Amino acid sequence: MTALPAPTPSSDQNSFAANFSGQETPVSTLKELVANLNREQNKIQNLLSSLGFALRSFNNLNQFLEIIPLMAARVSDTDGGALLLYKGEGKVNLQQLHCQGGLASQEIRNGISKVTRELGKGESLPENTSLDELIQNALPQDIKVFGTPILAKGKERGRLYVFTRDRDYEWNLTRQKLVQLVADQAAVAIANNDLAMEVRQKERLDRELEMATDIQFHLLPRKYPKIKGLDIAAACRTANRVGGDYYDFIPANYDQPDSNANETNEGSTVPWSIVIGDVMGKGVPAGLIMTMTRGMLRAEVLNHHSPAKVLKHLNRVMYDDLESSHRFVTLFYSQYDPQTRRLSFSNAAHNPPLWWQASSNTVHRLDTLGMLIGLDTDSQYEEDRVQLGIGDTILYYTDGFTDAVNSKGKRFEEHNLIQSFHWAAQQGYHSEAIVQYLFNTVDCFIGKEKPPVDDMTLVVMQVKEE
Repeated sequence: MTALPAPTPSSDQNSFAANFSGQETPVSTLKELVANLNREQNKIQNLLSSLGFALRSFNNLNQFLEIIPLMAARVSDTDGGALLLYKGEGKVNLQQLHCQGGLASQEIRNGISKVTRELGKGESLPENTSLDELIQNALPQDIKVFGTPILAKGKERGRLYVFTRDRDYEWNLTRQKLVQLVADQAAVAIANNDLAMEVRQKERLDRELEMATDIQFHLLPRKYPKIKGLDIAAACRTANRVGGDYYDFIPANYDQPDSNANETNEGSTVPWSIVIGDVMGKGVPAGLIMTMTRGMLRAEVLNHHSPAKVLKHLNRVMYDDLESSHRFVTLFYSQYDPQTRRLSFSNAAHNPPLWWQASSNTVHRLDTLGMLIGLDTDSQYEEDRVQLGIGDTILYYTDGFTDAVNSKGKRFEEHNLIQSFHWAAQQGYHSEAIVQYLFNTVDCFIGKEKPPVDDMTLVVMQVKEE
């Protein structure tokens, strides 16, 4: 525990010492002097102890700061005190003022307020002039001003001043240390308040993130669609609580009041749009763009255009928003017709899905030429189609899989994904099993204890016997 500085002798005590210098001091007078010194030290100790108790007890910063000028005046034996805090951009605020012993508080308040108003107008301090000097010059000449900084986390957050009209008052080292002790308590209170505000801000952001996570979770398909002749599975794992990956299943008649009108016992027979996308970046900004993409794409599907036209129109309507946010979207859009088993598709620079063709036991990449969504307002998109057979399996994925990095710095890469997918499909795994197998494979590659650095999404579509 830091020892308190010895109290400064009062003017009467100094006079007493001067009168008896060189003379034999009576024992009773010395005892009285020692008693006075002890009383002064006890008073200071009690004041600082009370200040420490208030620091531990007060939850409101302003309530605690109210007593700071009073304590500073008491421990320094002055007529008053003032607490000024910096508010940023050169602004200074008179937080608290205390005057005693007949000192005119309004006179002092007006002088300090004049200085703070001038600084509040954006006027900088005159060259080679400190705030202490400005305040001293703004007050009556018979008032002496002494100041000390309030330092919180290594940064000056304000200044604590004491005032006196005593012409013989000395701003000695002991008094400076006592006032600095009070200023340090104020700094601790300010730092604690900053920390409490940061905690509250983090809690608020956590609540908002929780809401965003919940909203995004409900925007992604919560169950797999029942499509005639298909077995579908999907999974999305975000690197953060909110991600930028997107996948969706949209029936061609989803705008109709009864979208199940064309559904048989074997599943829906209307064409379905199967889409996967990835917003550049991750976290909340990417999640917001993902939400916007989902809404605009679903609106575009209502026009019943071909895949290439859907991407072309989507790019045009999203271009301005994406350009202003400096983000882009990769998107693979496909339409599957259960009646013909034909898959039509168009690609906006997304990772090409993989097609395992059961009849030839080979893996093909489904790709067409097309630019990122949001890169150029006049981008053109090509279109292609394939005829699927029984047992054929399509793997849609995002680059979180191929870009996954292990502890040695090696990436998973596309060839490992193709090899793993080929093996699982060849073994006759159904869609859900393939999704689980691929996630387990990439987890073993990067290490299960290592969190993903990017969002990872898989969609598997498998043609089955009707």
